Amino acid sequence: MTTVLDILDKGTAYLEKRGIDDARRNMQMLVAHQLGCTRMDLYLRFDEPMEESDMAPLRESLKQRGDGVPVQHLVGSVGFRQHEFKTDARALIPRPETEELAEWLAKNVKLPDDAAILDMGTGSGCLGLSLATDFPGARVTLADVSADALDLARENATSIGAAEVRFIESDLFSGIPGDASFDLIAANLPYVPEGEELAKEVRHDPPLALFGGKDGLDVIRRFIPEASERLRPGGWLALEIGIDQAAQVERLLGDAGLTDVLTLNDLSGIPRFPIARKA
Repeated sequence: MTTVLDILDKGTAYLEKRGIDDARRNMQMLVAHQLGCTRMDLYLRFDEPMEESDMAPLRESLKQRGDGVPVQHLVGSVGFRQHEFKTDARALIPRPETEELAEWLAKNVKLPDDAAILDMGTGSGCLGLSLATDFPGARVTLADVSADALDLARENATSIGAAEVRFIESDLFSGIPGDASFDLIAANLPYVPEGEELAKEVRHDPPLALFGGKDGLDVIRRFIPEASERLRPGGWLALEIGIDQAAQVERLLGDAGLTDVLTLNDLSGIPRFPIARKA
């Protein structure tokens, strides 16, 4: 008899041999998804036998994970702050770093009750939809150049009941109404330098959401001056960037006339989140 614990142990060993980081957690996610339970529930089911009807699809998922398919694509969702968001190849997989940014904004940014918020480059919508939950009186706009990504964001908005959010297909501000201004603009834009070697999992994300030119900052260079013009007095601009980009981005923010410029570290100690305000 093959038990749930047997499968967890064997699957973890397989993923470790395939070079998958955090193999145990990945295997737990695959098994929990197949059994329709939570990872915590597995601890109460270690001695249960695994049925062949569950084993066959689990073997296929395990093989795909070993080949580098992201576990989030295999289980179809990812937890991000208060919600579970659908994720697939239409948009960047929500990263823990982006969740850190969302948490910081929720705890530290004070906005008027009728604030206007823009999530530029929204992808799956996880950042903007989380902000819509954190600032329930705000008018939230989710914008992306990818129609496919916006479709995914709409599905996520429906699943969490965010009915008032607006969606705009736009290359940066090209599709945003000219008279629109915002109290908070958050953006996780492409920042990976062209030619940089990526992990197998990251290669499943859309290239449009990853690469930002030779040094990774082409899109951000275009974005910051336009964003500065769209901020209301006292408004906030918050970005996520890559390793070793903080100094350049801080200069761009200052050159755009923004104040109170600082870059917050992520939990790994990497300068990751430039924050600025409009005087």
